[in-house]
This record gives sequence, C-alpha cells and structure tokens, in this order.
Amino acid sequence: MGVIYVDADACPVKAEAEAVATRHRTQIAFVSNGGLRPSQNPLVQMIYVDQGADVADMWIAERAGTGDVVITNDIPLAAKCVAAGARVLRPDGERLTEANIGNVLATRDLMADLRAADPFRQGGGRAFSRADRARFSEALECELRAAARG
Repeated sequence: MGVIYVDADACPVKAEAEAVATRHRTQIAFVSNGGLRPSQNPLVQMIYVDQGADVADMWIAERAGTGDVVITNDIPLAAKCVAAGARVLRPDGERLTEANIGNVLATRDLMADLRAADPFRQGGGRAFSRADRARFSEALECELRAAARG
C-alpha cells in the first residue's frame, strides 16, 4: 500500500481523508504552503513547501506513483499523477483516470477561456455539501481497497 497525498491548501475534505487513512492504517501526507495545524496522528505527515505557484503540486507530482492515492482539485496535477500510475480523487469523490482525464482537462481549459471572455461573469459553482463529503469518503474507501488489491 502506498501513500495518500493531499493537495491540502484548499482541500475541504482533510478531516475525512485522515479518518479513512486511519481506518486503513495508511500513511497520509498533507502538502501545503503552510497554515495547517499539525496532527497528533502518527500516520499523518505534514509537508510544508515554499510559497509560490504550484510548489505543492510539483512536490506531489514528483513523488506520486503506482499504489498511491492523490486527492486534488488541480486538474494539471491530477493529469501528471494519473500518468505516473497513481489513483486520483477530487474532493467531491470524482475519480480521475486515464479514460477521463483528457476530457476533464479540455473542459477546464474551455471554462477558463469562457471566464476570460466574460470578465463580468459572477459566481462560482455550487456550495460543497455534506453529500459531497460522504461521496468522497466512500470513494476514498474504494480506492484504498483497490490499491491494496494491487
């Protein structure tokens, strides 16, 4: 069994990820630019990287591979991790794989272009819900069981 890497700066499911990792007795690394409280859990490793764009993403991408699970909402990071053989989950429980990462990247780029074309566009997506948290926890359980099977 590998490591769970969490792109932790804006991750809304840190507590859920730690709880699932603890149940599975799996190492988990929260990677951030700082500002996270240390955990007393011996399975948790807090990784503080330098400030700067994508420094945490690069740290994760350099280490994640087969047998690891990566939790991120960063699509370019997800693509690198999928290519390296890691299992990737978004905080809402969506699994990113070789089969869907291309479409997810294309959609991300299209949405960035649409936002750039309409600077008055207001609002973001829907609020993160309790159902999203539950879906994430179940998806992480499934990924850890699948990773343990090889």
